[in-house]
Amino acid sequence: MQIRIAAGATDDETAAIATALAAYVGETVEVFVGDETNPTTVYDSEPSSESSVENEANASEKSVERTSADELGPTERERKLKDEIADILDGGPQKYKDQLADEGKLFVRDRLELWFSGPDSELCFEDGTFAAFDDWHPRGTADDESSGEGDRLPADGLITAAATFEGRDVHVMANDYTVKRGSMAAKGVEKFLRMQQRALKTGKPVFYLMDSSGGRIDQQTGFFANREGIGKYYYNHSMLSGRVPQICVLYGPCIAGAAYTPVFADFTIMVEEMSAMAIASPRMVQMVTGEDIDLQELGGPTVHARESGSADLVATDEEHARDLVARLIAYLPDNADEKPPTREPKQPAKPPAEIDAVIPQEPNRGYDVTDVIDRLVDQGSLLELRPDYGAEIVTAYARIDGRPIGIVANQPAHRAGAIFPDAAEKAAEFIWKSDAFNIPLLYLCDTPGFMAGAQVEKDGILEQGKKMIYATSSATVPKQTVVLRKAYGAGIYAMGGPAYDPESVIGLPSGEIAIMGPEAAINAVYARKLADIDDPEERERMERELREEYREDIDIHRMASEVVIDELVPPSALREELAARFDFYADVEKSRPAKKHGTIL
Repeated sequence: MQIRIAAGATDDETAAIATALAAYVGETVEVFVGDETNPTTVYDSEPSSESSVENEANASEKSVERTSADELGPTERERKLKDEIADILDGGPQKYKDQLADEGKLFVRDRLELWFSGPDSELCFEDGTFAAFDDWHPRGTADDESSGEGDRLPADGLITAAATFEGRDVHVMANDYTVKRGSMAAKGVEKFLRMQQRALKTGKPVFYLMDSSGGRIDQQTGFFANREGIGKYYYNHSMLSGRVPQICVLYGPCIAGAAYTPVFADFTIMVEEMSAMAIASPRMVQMVTGEDIDLQELGGPTVHARESGSADLVATDEEHARDLVARLIAYLPDNADEKPPTREPKQPAKPPAEIDAVIPQEPNRGYDVTDVIDRLVDQGSLLELRPDYGAEIVTAYARIDGRPIGIVANQPAHRAGAIFPDAAEKAAEFIWKSDAFNIPLLYLCDTPGFMAGAQVEKDGILEQGKKMIYATSSATVPKQTVVLRKAYGAGIYAMGGPAYDPESVIGLPSGEIAIMGPEAAINAVYARKLADIDDPEERERMERELREEYREDIDIHRMASEVVIDELVPPSALREELAARFDFYADVEKSRPAKKHGTIL
């Protein structure tokens, strides 16, 4: 190496410069002073004994720099970490993975790939991959022989992650059924709780992909009854409720504590011949009650879709479950501070001009209210929830002119559209959820009212009816009510009638509003008078006249004349009318009395 310094430097100064540079660069240094053509000092790279320590350190530093520059790629340390991660991602014992195909379901990592791959879906990052690592994977080895194949606990059997799903940011939890049957223990519980707490901070939806046999009984110390244990799940579920959408899909038997997550979620999807949820396993049920029952009979999709009402939707397979969630979340905002997303408007599947022909003029004649809905909402937008539970009321999400709405419609095709306890419960919960997430409500009223009788009293018709009326009263989203045909008794109250703060009550020409229908009213008021008429023809004539008089009194034209309803519109114009009203009242503000909360629900 050659350097040139300014003229006038002394021999000592020249030597010092040469010594320092030679030690630093590790080679011979020639120093030229001023304009000299011959070097004044030539200094060899061999360090002197006085500076050997310093020079060795400098040489070591130089060696490191050269190594990192010359040897690109991961170190052995990084390669080892990657091997450990790959081992964790491989899941539980192979014998349990082999069983998944027989049960018709995917390994959890493949399930996540199904959900979060594609142009608008991606698994962004995972938390707690190394949870319980030291409990099954001793440092320094990556093979199963160290602890035994059956002792594998990768990620402690529970995966938590952040993802994008159909363009939406979401939090995700998924059980790994190959690890102790998806059971929950201390580290997995900690991950679950952290995910919920992060969702409260971010205001992003939460997906629970459940496949769990419940708490890991042989490891319950440290997570079951602790302040920050498994019981905190349901506290956090309660705090998240109404703040962000919580959607749960069941992929297997969810027993005991695991079964509460799906019922705490806002929406629950079960998969045919795969899902089940119950407060106890069939074996435990037999121990406690002596009842011999299999898991599907105890808590399969049929039970919870038809009998308990705990399942909102039932999928045919794993792909269908994902598709249903993709459709559902399209109606929901990220959180309670936002409005639901809109879409490009579409024309209805069937022409609105046919609505009047669909609705029979005779109040007691049945018809399918979805034939009306298909002529009101955007084509392909209808998503009915809990269709097999409380079928006397239809609860569904749809769009009118691209705007999401929640529909509550009486269903005359089922028991004349009378409101039974399960239907009232279903409607109340649907109204409550829709209001929580700012989805406007459309009531389509055609009901003889709440059902009467000994059995419905035992089933809680008053309790469930109260909840439906309370939910309608408390909802602050824009509400539109349409009287399709009959609106009798307290049915008009529960269905968003004039007294329940709707933005509008619209009537169709087939509509009637009354305490009860003509036949029941005449029987109640004129029974004795009619009984005194001996001539059957005279009695029939009198009944007919009384019915006609009563019908005139309750006719929708009378209600419009007395401004009981806001407008009477041609059925063919109903879609256009509703679109205009939902648009106009989109930003309406409503207040409710200051209080901690109501006491009804």
